[in-house]
Amino acid sequence: MSGGGMAMTASRGAWGRGVAVLGVLAVLALAALLPFALQDVFHQRIAALVLLAAISASAWNLIGGYAGQVSIGHAVFFGVGAYSALLGYTLFEWPPIAGAPFGILISLVFATIIGLPTFRLRGHYFSMATIAAAELVRILVVNWPLVGGAVGLMGPAVPRSTLDLSFTSPRPYYWTFLGTLTALLLVTHWMSRSRMGFYLRAIKGQERAARSLGVPVQRYKYYALLLSAGFTSLAGSLYALMVGFVDPDSGFGILISVRMVIITALGGVGTLFGPLAGAVILVPLEEWTNATFGGAGTGITYVVYGFVIMLISRFAPGGLAELWRRLQAAGRRHAA
Repeated sequence: MSGGGMAMTASRGAWGRGVAVLGVLAVLALAALLPFALQDVFHQRIAALVLLAAISASAWNLIGGYAGQVSIGHAVFFGVGAYSALLGYTLFEWPPIAGAPFGILISLVFATIIGLPTFRLRGHYFSMATIAAAELVRILVVNWPLVGGAVGLMGPAVPRSTLDLSFTSPRPYYWTFLGTLTALLLVTHWMSRSRMGFYLRAIKGQERAARSLGVPVQRYKYYALLLSAGFTSLAGSLYALMVGFVDPDSGFGILISVRMVIITALGGVGTLFGPLAGAVILVPLEEWTNATFGGAGTGITYVVYGFVIMLISRFAPGGLAELWRRLQAAGRRHAA
């Protein structure tokens, strides 16, 4: 290729990247303005919950989507983050957000304790081991008076200062969650294009082949779990900030882990925006069932989860991302 051709190709690549960056910035600006378009507090709260669910699902996607290690025990990290935020307030009267860094550190320790032995297992055996670990921690919390036992913990009833981050409007929570999700997606994008991302995709595709080619499988699965556990713990702390209460079921219940998996599978496992797309669909559906059926809505949520799993398994194992690729391919064939 001549020098002029190479320069033209580089110019087109730079132009394409510039357009992509402008597009992302425009989407972020529109997302930041969304709460002003939603005048109803109920809808503002749903928008905030969508972002919170996207944070936890995107964090799970780091280990479950990119590395192919389907953990059903991520409620451990979510619960540790939620409890750390409110335990700091209960014991020392700290602002709840001050407990979040401790939750992340404890989650990293838990990830090490759980991950190093269970990574020797594969497939559904690994998933079963993570379920057992999460249930063990939940039972421990239920019977531990220091962390509130079966009753749980509560945050400040009224804000004592701005550091409590206790707001009557969902809008500040929405913007906080939006900033956190943006940071997580940037980290995920960087990881997916780095050596770590290539290694994780190789491990997901064929672990034995990756190991035979010299990929340090255990090490990079461990790195992915640490990254995933840290952000999942942060999601738990943000949940505690917004709700102001946590108990063993809302922090460590198996439904927390299942929800992360289903949201990611619905949007597209191992894709950057798949968890967000899944949250945009599933969270409003959950809130609608709860608002429509009241106390019975919790049971209907399980039915919704089962129905979503059936639809994904039957029509789009790759989730909405797969459907999008099919539509793009159909559009190109039609244009040709």
